[in-house]
Amino acid sequence: MTARFDAIGLVVSDMAASVAFYRRLGLVFPHGAEEQPHTEAALPGGLRLMFDTEETVRSFLPGWRPPADGGRASLALRCDGPEEVDALYDRLVGSGYHGELKPWDAFWGQRYAVVHDPDGNGVDLFAPLAGE
Repeated sequence: MTARFDAIGLVVSDMAASVAFYRRLGLVFPHGAEEQPHTEAALPGGLRLMFDTEETVRSFLPGWRPPADGGRASLALRCDGPEEVDALYDRLVGSGYHGELKPWDAFWGQRYAVVHDPDGNGVDLFAPLAGE
């Protein structure tokens, strides 16, 4: 028997805020997900992104506390092109989300930017630069 990578789980402090943020990135959550203690969105390749509220985690792990220094996870989303990195970053920051790193042409050959989700997790936006 071999374990298989199946899902990424994030603990969220505000389910509605997290669902709204990731819906802006194109993920599809079930209707009413923003009011549930647990929800999931299907990802390409059969993986899932799962959210559990802090209260849900404390229900089975009473001593759990969120990291004191912000998020420790990062999700990377590949965009169709450099222009989409810029547009998506601008749209998210314009909607009030924290922009950690403005779009730039990274030395490793990508247009690259970072925004934070409502819990401070990094969401990397990237696309290969032309000719890369």
